[in-house]
Amino acid sequence: MNTLLTIESKIHDEARQGEAYAPITTSQNEFKKLFFIESYGCAMNFADSEVVASILQSNGYGATKNCEAADLILVNTCSIREKAEATVRKRLTEFKKLKKLNPGILVGVLGCMAERLKEKFLQEEKLVDLVVGPDAYRTLPGLIEEAETGQKAVNVLLSRDETYADISPIRLNSNGVNAFVSIMRGCNNMCSFCVVPFTRGRERSRDVNSIIEECQNLFAEGYKEVTLLGQNVDSYHWTAADNSKQEVAVTFAALLEKVALISPLLRVRFSTSHPKDITDEVLYTIARHENICNYIHLPVQSGSSRVLQLMNRTYTREWYIAKVNRIREIIPGCGLSTDMITGFCTETDEDHDQSMSLMEYCKYDLAYMYFYSERPGTLAARRFEDDIPEIIKKKRLQEMVDLHRIHSLQSMQRDIGKTCKVLVEGFSKKTQNELQGRSDHNKVVVFPKANFKKGDYVMVKIDSCTAGTLIGTAIVE
Repeated sequence: MNTLLTIESKIHDEARQGEAYAPITTSQNEFKKLFFIESYGCAMNFADSEVVASILQSNGYGATKNCEAADLILVNTCSIREKAEATVRKRLTEFKKLKKLNPGILVGVLGCMAERLKEKFLQEEKLVDLVVGPDAYRTLPGLIEEAETGQKAVNVLLSRDETYADISPIRLNSNGVNAFVSIMRGCNNMCSFCVVPFTRGRERSRDVNSIIEECQNLFAEGYKEVTLLGQNVDSYHWTAADNSKQEVAVTFAALLEKVALISPLLRVRFSTSHPKDITDEVLYTIARHENICNYIHLPVQSGSSRVLQLMNRTYTREWYIAKVNRIREIIPGCGLSTDMITGFCTETDEDHDQSMSLMEYCKYDLAYMYFYSERPGTLAARRFEDDIPEIIKKKRLQEMVDLHRIHSLQSMQRDIGKTCKVLVEGFSKKTQNELQGRSDHNKVVVFPKANFKKGDYVMVKIDSCTAGTLIGTAIVE
């Protein structure tokens, strides 16, 4: 699962990274110690880092952007690909050198790699002092105390009920406009290539009331967009009591509507959907509410039914195409993105051609494309031989990327001459004379600043485009 980036489609050879720092309204002088945190991988990791920041702040720690000033350095990790793990390992080695200069610093690993590689980090490589799994963040204060005595502090136990529902996240690297809201944790889908069920545990949904309260608070604080996060948001299910004390099942469609009804000025996005679980009810809810973005991330992973079966994706090529057709029937013009893997075990040239033809059919606005990276402990690692040479994996991946770049540019070009509603997120990367934001379809839009500001909704007529950006002019009423 990724938070979707509206940039030119590219190969994601490195994990996403972000620094955490204290909100500008908080003085670091208030805190007895400082922490520095980096996050890698999916949006869920970034959201988890905000939960960790809240726990640490309530225990006397303030955040800093400067790792050299920190008393505690944390790396929130990703295990989805070997490249991501290598990137994190390199970073930990750098922190180890910093620790030699300042032995009082504690270094800890959080997240999926913590769960998977705890012994290596602690014993073999001696890179860290703390190892904390995704369900054990509440125990961080106690683990820090233990590590301060020179003991190696570890808690990677998975939970069947932890959702951190009562913890108010501290927004890190926030632009004050967009925020992530976690609605569930874990995953029950046993896709054979995926390590998530083993590192994040079983699926459990968060209390619907706590989700609504968090979204209401964000809107009251000036945020204009929330992204509801889960490994598989469409399987969200919470049983709540209504006014008559009767139990009422809250589905994802119902939750989506509840969040949309907070205010028409609050935009709602979500990620990620599993094709087998997204329902007509969800699609009609999106179509019914103008402030639920017409954009769906629908990972397919392969266009070959044979490979999909090996991946344990529980649908066929034909079934997926029917789902795409249904989305476009109920939500005409809906933006669509996907994930694709090349070179999965036993993949043939014919299988690859089927993936290419599926991409040609769907013409995704955005695609995250990877070559297969075997993850230890997964079903695929136990059942199948990783038998496709890397040179072939990369060749197929490049062919896929080249095709998608054509589709991405065509998608942008189709918007020229149209007018779209843009939520301003800040200045453009090139100049402060321009603002940038995203359209309903999750495309980056750049236009002259004029008198507009961050957080405004602006109607923009699209005049031109690049492969990754729409360029336009604001329409002033």
